[in-house]
Amino acid sequence: MKAVGMIAEFNPLHNGHVHALAEARRKAAADVVVVVMAGNFVQRGEPAIVDKWARAQAALASGADLVVELPVFDAVQAADEFATGGVALLAALGVSALAFGTEDPDLDYAALAERLAAAPPDSAHFRDFTQTYATQLNRYFEAVAGVTTTAPNLMLGLSYAQASRALDAPLTLLPFQRRGADHDAAAAAGATASGSAVRRAVAAGEPVAALVPPATAAALAAGPLMSWAPLFPLLRHRLQTADLAELRCVTTMAEGLEYRFTQQIDGAADFADFLARVKSKRYTNARLRRLALCTLLNLTDDLVAAGRAHRYLHVLGFTPAGQAYLHEVKKQVGLPLITRVSADMLAPGGLMAAEHRADRVIGTLTHTTQDYGRVPLRGAAQGGYHA
Repeated sequence: MKAVGMIAEFNPLHNGHVHALAEARRKAAADVVVVVMAGNFVQRGEPAIVDKWARAQAALASGADLVVELPVFDAVQAADEFATGGVALLAALGVSALAFGTEDPDLDYAALAERLAAAPPDSAHFRDFTQTYATQLNRYFEAVAGVTTTAPNLMLGLSYAQASRALDAPLTLLPFQRRGADHDAAAAAGATASGSAVRRAVAAGEPVAALVPPATAAALAAGPLMSWAPLFPLLRHRLQTADLAELRCVTTMAEGLEYRFTQQIDGAADFADFLARVKSKRYTNARLRRLALCTLLNLTDDLVAAGRAHRYLHVLGFTPAGQAYLHEVKKQVGLPLITRVSADMLAPGGLMAAEHRADRVIGTLTHTTQDYGRVPLRGAAQGGYHA
């Protein structure tokens, strides 16, 4: 069976994602679309609006055949590590092609990755502490590869290419044109809106049925819906009770940010206010949101390192084609394949210890079981493959 991979968050899955899933299948002439999807927390440093099971169900109803979870230790990182985690899981599943939407599908992403790999390190581009790291990284890419990467999906595409290049057998890259609204656009473009716009509309109580497929509309109506609002008191408690030495162990904590966080938390009215108080020219809001989330979840350097040293494939759901593909490749899969989560996997030191630490927060707030005993969801057959 021919498989194409995608790496996604589906936060939530909207009409643009439905187009992307169909385009991935078309470009690869694939029997199976395999999606590595962020779990309950996403790269922008916040909880997904609905949990991973609801989003996986929407994906299976909208063009995906197999949905595998991107663990939290990869999902809440910057683009390079997010991409590395997703690409590693696709490669372990025997997927040889990666499709992704981008603002510039005509770029040769693999060639750009080669050019960057061949360039000598140049720390001179990263010495301006009045600019964010992202700004300085873009300057470096402009100087070395001659490409401006301020468009978010272009940057992610380049990150995919760099992660793929590091594999023994690099993936075939299949970029395609994003359709409709820009990544973080506040307004819809016809029936297509960004995930940010959909989340804002949901928060404002505005109708979104025209912007999302029926499965997503049903998930949003059923809830529960998540945001930083219910998490912020937990972050406040964590920063008020943890000592500085403990906070320094949180992954990506650097340059004395533990002092800034603990100094600003008491006076903050809510998470947006806290973010404004700790913001500086050195750090983007996304970087600070991710760090705040890692602090809340107590994702330490050791926990992240252990997770990356022992990656696994947690299957959230499949269609008949996805199940057939798993059966076909399971003897060659390069990582532990999890279709039922056991207690020992969730225990400290277990394979899914980091995920359990994160998912317990969602489970507590939503009164839902996120992992223990859960088995893959089953979706209906997609077009193009018949067992």
